[in-house]
Amino acid sequence: MDAQGRGQAGDIDPADQWVFDPDTGSYVLRLEPVEQSAPASASPVGAGDRPGAGGPSGGRRGLPEDRRRDLPEQRGRRRAAGSSSRRKRKAKKSKAKKALYWGSGTLAFLLVGGSVAAYLVYQHLNGNIKKVDVGEKNAPVSDGPMNILVMGTDKREGKGNEGYGDAGSVGHADTTLLFHVSADRTNATALSIPRDLITDIPDCPTKQEDGTTRLIPGAAQQRFNTSLGQSGRDPGCTWRTVEKMTGLDIDHFMMADFNAVKALSSAVGGVDVCLAHDINDEKSHLKLSEGRHTIEGEEALAFVRTRHGVGYGSDLDRIKLQQQFLSSMMRKMKASGTFTNPGKMWKLANSATKALTVDTGIGTVKKLTELAKNLSKVDLKNVTFVTVPVVDNTDGATVVLNKPKAEALFSMVREDVSLTEVKRKEKAAKDEQAAKLRGPKAPAASVRVTVLNGSGQFGAAQETVDWMQNTEGMLLTGNGGNAPRSLGKTTLEYAPNQADQARRLADSMGLPAAALKESAQDAPPKTPMTLTLGADFKGAGTPITAPAKAPEGIQKVEASDRNVCAK
Repeated sequence: MDAQGRGQAGDIDPADQWVFDPDTGSYVLRLEPVEQSAPASASPVGAGDRPGAGGPSGGRRGLPEDRRRDLPEQRGRRRAAGSSSRRKRKAKKSKAKKALYWGSGTLAFLLVGGSVAAYLVYQHLNGNIKKVDVGEKNAPVSDGPMNILVMGTDKREGKGNEGYGDAGSVGHADTTLLFHVSADRTNATALSIPRDLITDIPDCPTKQEDGTTRLIPGAAQQRFNTSLGQSGRDPGCTWRTVEKMTGLDIDHFMMADFNAVKALSSAVGGVDVCLAHDINDEKSHLKLSEGRHTIEGEEALAFVRTRHGVGYGSDLDRIKLQQQFLSSMMRKMKASGTFTNPGKMWKLANSATKALTVDTGIGTVKKLTELAKNLSKVDLKNVTFVTVPVVDNTDGATVVLNKPKAEALFSMVREDVSLTEVKRKEKAAKDEQAAKLRGPKAPAASVRVTVLNGSGQFGAAQETVDWMQNTEGMLLTGNGGNAPRSLGKTTLEYAPNQADQARRLADSMGLPAAALKESAQDAPPKTPMTLTLGADFKGAGTPITAPAKAPEGIQKVEASDRNVCAK
């Protein structure tokens, strides 16, 4: 096993390992070495004792005599000879052997696409999977929400990756998605992060081949794609960069090369895509006419790499194609029984695991399967692909965060709010505290409140008062200084006869119902409410809690939408 955790696959012919198991009624994989069978009996072979019909030297390879089953033509010959045996009823298939869920690299979130196989896992495929220790020891699955960083690298090394881009490139974070799955597994959001986004890359400890740890210094205002590969940065550096940008805690990462797109698109029998006009891109080698197509292999890779033939030819336009492609593949895997053949399953599993690099928490086939089964509960109608909101940078070649929209979107994901309408309605209906926010709201000029700073941020109370007075028109507000103690969450204390003021303030600040603390008795006239800012305060004018609706104008695609056509 090398320093990055890649083992050695055994020299085993997979075709020799499939044997019929009468207990399950299907062919299964025998992973342990098969012992040589005993020498054949010396007794003569009679007319009904043909090899394969039940003698010591016959039967299916590797199965003892009492577990062999004749082939159909052999059973026919025995019945013709006067055999009175009846076909035994097939035993029920074991649930534990019934399904396997697969995904890989840039396509890793296809795990939610549903059941992908009905065969046992090849144990020696563990040797294909490359692992990187990023300093996190997370379990394969958790009870709460999960965030999986999915990366596609443009690294040119490895069979099948030659001929793309710059030869010898160490690779970048060419395609990056943060796949968020809700705690109740009813919805998921995939955030596409533009590679040309300018952001800060934090310090990054990386494990070296000799077992030591090297600290790679961070860098301010860099292209996001340099968070991987450059200056010796490993996937853990991209992991830390995304956490810092979004405020989300990542559980796992999956990274793949070009082969993942080619292998998986071919394994599902092609992916359906749509173009609003012809594309002839010499750089990606994509040549497709207007209309609908089914693409796979090299053509599929060209589709997700092209950008010059769509929109303004930017990376943002390429992201739209990738979102369409991945949504379509998820639907294909969900709707079809693609993997019901051992040969196809072997081809998929072998190609996918060879293209896959993961963190040590999911570094075996068993752990990947456990994660996949957990994520497969998500319904496609509640899966949304969305591009992180950005605006053009002054250099014309890069982009920067659209801070108001990006923070609103990140907040929705942090608070586990789905971007699909059906889920939002379900959650609102279940929120027992939501009634506090319903009812008449006082005019802004009538809101009286004293603001205390328990956020730990210098000047937060005065910043909020200035915003209330100058932007919101709440002139009867004042700075109460520092709170007696720091708070994790912002709270608003008010009396029953101040409920209309509380609803107005909650609406302006994006306060959740849980932040509203109503007292038992009415307050005297002109008594101010008390707003104590907590650690969740992100700045005056920035909602404390996630909005119920995604920001207007953001790029998003529903995974269940079949009518997306690239323009």
